[in-house]
Amino acid sequence: METNKTIPFNGNSNRKIELLAPAGNLEKLKFAYLYGADACYIGGQDYSLRANATNFSISEINEACTYAHNLNKKVYVTVNIVFHNEDTLGLVDYLKELSKAKVDAIIVSDPFIIDIINENDIDLKVHISTQASTLNYEAVMFWKSLGVERVVLARELSKKEIKEIIDKTGMEIETFVHGAMCSSYSGRCVLSNYFTNRDANRGGCAQICRWEFPLYDSNLNEIESSTKFTASSKDLMMATYIKEMIDIGIVSLKVEGRMRSNYYVATVINTYRSIIDDYYNNKLTTKKMDYYQKVLERVANREATVQFWDKLPTVEEQYYLGRNEASNQDFLAVVTDYDEKTKFVTITERNYFQTGDVVEIFGPNIETFSFIMPDIYDIDGNKVNVGRHPEEILKFKLDKKVFKNDIIRVKIG
Repeated sequence: METNKTIPFNGNSNRKIELLAPAGNLEKLKFAYLYGADACYIGGQDYSLRANATNFSISEINEACTYAHNLNKKVYVTVNIVFHNEDTLGLVDYLKELSKAKVDAIIVSDPFIIDIINENDIDLKVHISTQASTLNYEAVMFWKSLGVERVVLARELSKKEIKEIIDKTGMEIETFVHGAMCSSYSGRCVLSNYFTNRDANRGGCAQICRWEFPLYDSNLNEIESSTKFTASSKDLMMATYIKEMIDIGIVSLKVEGRMRSNYYVATVINTYRSIIDDYYNNKLTTKKMDYYQKVLERVANREATVQFWDKLPTVEEQYYLGRNEASNQDFLAVVTDYDEKTKFVTITERNYFQTGDVVEIFGPNIETFSFIMPDIYDIDGNKVNVGRHPEEILKFKLDKKVFKNDIIRVKIG
């Protein structure tokens, strides 16, 4: 962008849009709230679509709800697998436990759960999962007729279609704003089942779309190529369209990634929090937007696009012949303490850095700032001037006050 113009706020200020974060465990949940999430969605150890995540026991769900509600935040629990007969065992008792924990809503894809809630007089609000592939306003009206509070639309919709759904139904609509995409309609892929016998719709997706396959000609001779074929979609990143998403009446922006790291969650949530707040406060400039976009482009190892928002995806939104997934080491350290008297910062290292490197620090209670890394000391006070061992405790002097759980990374921009 050539000029530094303010992007004026045109949305409805009566209800600020919700920023919804993923949380694969309690630690990630707490990081998400710390860095600006209004709500988190989590999975229990059953009935959830992330079988490889740590997920939450009932006692941890109770702890998560207590923690969130003390912060005036919300917790949504996924119960969104596609149920087979055996999956229904124990479901009623589980839903009652979620009600006792005072979860703010459950996220479901199978409509029979709504019947179970009503028949057993269980006090739970229901959000319809993106796994239900809701793509039109008639389907949203069906869910509304069953008493559903919110619908998480399928990711395969355009801005025009989403606005029409909102205008014609008056329903709470949640959409994805950032994260991985499915090559199929979300929740409809069966490649994982076919190739590995791992059921994608019961939490076991093997991500076959990201596998690399040889290509063959009509005579079944392998085609010589330096790259293999994939059917993988690039990730979603809607940062530059937040204004439009707010203006058309979407109530919640959802970030994908219950399997992602604390650094990923903190960075993505902190960045979208900044974009949203700046927009509502008429402080979002084109210069800031350029910076926010650079941060989001660096936080993951896959390219990202806006996908279906303004047009049908093309070859540019997919990985077909090779893909760029180079891992970066931007995440350098987490602050564990700051001594205001001595001005020493104590950190836990994550990736290699050394004295003289230009780095930056960000966190929920500070404005992001950069500095040149000064002399570095180990836990015993010995000058080492290099951090090379992940989880090592190190110290350095810094005049600006920082806080526990602030994050140090490579300078961006």
